[in-house]
Amino acid sequence: MGNRDIGGRGVGNWYSTDYEIKMGRAYAAEVEKSTKLITDPVITEYVNRIGQNIVKNSDCKVPFTIKVIDSDEINAFALPGGFFYVNSGLILNADEEAELAGVMAHETAHVCAHHAMREMTRLNYAQIGMVPVMILVGGWTGYGIYEGAQLALPVTFFKYDRQFEAQADYLGLQYMYRAGYDPQAFITFFEKVQALQKHKPGLVSKAFTDHPQTPDRILHSQEEIARILPPRDEYTVTTSEFDDVKARLARIENKRRLTDTKKGAKPSLRKAGTGTGDPTSPSGTSSPSSTSSDDDKPTLHRRDDQN
Repeated sequence: MGNRDIGGRGVGNWYSTDYEIKMGRAYAAEVEKSTKLITDPVITEYVNRIGQNIVKNSDCKVPFTIKVIDSDEINAFALPGGFFYVNSGLILNADEEAELAGVMAHETAHVCAHHAMREMTRLNYAQIGMVPVMILVGGWTGYGIYEGAQLALPVTFFKYDRQFEAQADYLGLQYMYRAGYDPQAFITFFEKVQALQKHKPGLVSKAFTDHPQTPDRILHSQEEIARILPPRDEYTVTTSEFDDVKARLARIENKRRLTDTKKGAKPSLRKAGTGTGDPTSPSGTSSPSSTSSDDDKPTLHRRDDQN
């Protein structure tokens, strides 16, 4: 782990790492022009810390920049070169820190395996095959509107074929396991997403439903957990800090909705818990699921068997 060259140059990838980072930085600038970011330092530091721990335990060889987008939509996405965005809706709909980590590990795997760049290489090969004599100027040009944020981004950043999704599952499970999380949480969250899509269409990003956790895909993930990940007595499932950050984020989102109401929008309040305090204060508030306001130790989960 860490020394494997997964999807680098020569593995169906024309593009250098420098080019990949340059491209990702350019599109990240477009993302940040078109979206509202959560800037609360407690929330952003926490999400960044979760992500950087996963990156540290991955095959990625680029630095990651991780930010939180103010959006109800359940989604996270990583641009080429390690520019990573997590929607606030994903954090608020995760029940445990391990679920959040699982989604972030999966998206991290797309970057580590250079899936966007490999897909661009495939499309360029196809262009060459269709037009024997042509000049490629500026590389790939397949753009689409990314739903929700109305971002004009290459569709290949969000839609991967089954082979790439399967590899991201395989690698993401390894990354979250090495970071100390229960890999079963990855499967649990995607099953939850499927249920939400049925009952609350529009809440879940289309990026999740384009490649759903089908029974076969879930079975393959379970088999890989049993086959390649040695059982551990304990995993990190969640922490009191996750509960505090989630409650803090809910209060910030509610405040925004109350502000939007003055502009004619109908409020949609979130339940933040029973704690009190200023959401802008670094201390945050306690959550009912926390066993103690000053106990930040992670909740450990013991598994007696591995299926």
